[in-house]
Amino acid sequence: MEEDLLIGIAFIFCLKKKKKRSYWMRQTLKARGKYSATDYLKDLGIDGCLKDFIRMNSSEFEYLQNLIGAKIGKRDTTFRKSVSVTERLAVTLRFLATGSSYKSLGNVFKLSDQVISIIVPEVCEALNEVLKEYIQIPTTPQEWLHVANSFEEKWNFPNCLGSIDGKHVAIQKPIDSGSEYYNYKGFYSVVLLAIVDAEYNFLYVNIGCQGRISDGGVFANTKFRNKINDNSLKIPSDSYQAETNLFLMCS
Repeated sequence: MEEDLLIGIAFIFCLKKKKKRSYWMRQTLKARGKYSATDYLKDLGIDGCLKDFIRMNSSEFEYLQNLIGAKIGKRDTTFRKSVSVTERLAVTLRFLATGSSYKSLGNVFKLSDQVISIIVPEVCEALNEVLKEYIQIPTTPQEWLHVANSFEEKWNFPNCLGSIDGKHVAIQKPIDSGSEYYNYKGFYSVVLLAIVDAEYNFLYVNIGCQGRISDGGVFANTKFRNKINDNSLKIPSDSYQAETNLFLMCS
């Protein structure tokens, strides 16, 4: 009886034995070694098409690469070479610029869907960490005046302390969310609300509000709106600036 039990356990163990991997990497993905995304990006830079591909030029891309290289870089192993910092940043920027599926990105960069699903969140987290200090609301009346002066000088638009707009970022429908994230454009989204100065520098960003809510509704629930209501933004009082011929209406 005991012998039969042991035989049965051994039989079950054999059935559950993990199937041996037939290959480590698909043949199509091995092409990355022959023609990598790094080479592709160089060609795009030469042709002047890099900005269309990742929405920034070569110098901006290199600047970001230097900022986050140490945070996202991986070491090669005895099994395979790691995905380079250049490729990690490029695939993430392409994803952010186009919203392409991981499978589509994989065909371009010769990376698997699973690898890209790990790379994108890691790089986004690194970008957020190194760039968050660049997005700052002016903290003094003089800084607000500088923003207003820039709008008048560059765009001939006086009395402006910022340009604000919202952008619907497409998402998959969250579980049990009903129509909370379904927007008037006919898809599910979260809203990115941003305020920029005359040079397109971000002064404030809010993201995550449900897509069904209008831009006005999103703004009404932001910390920025609360700061306006409690007068903690240090916006200059109504005054005529003789040196700039600018009248600020701050009501």
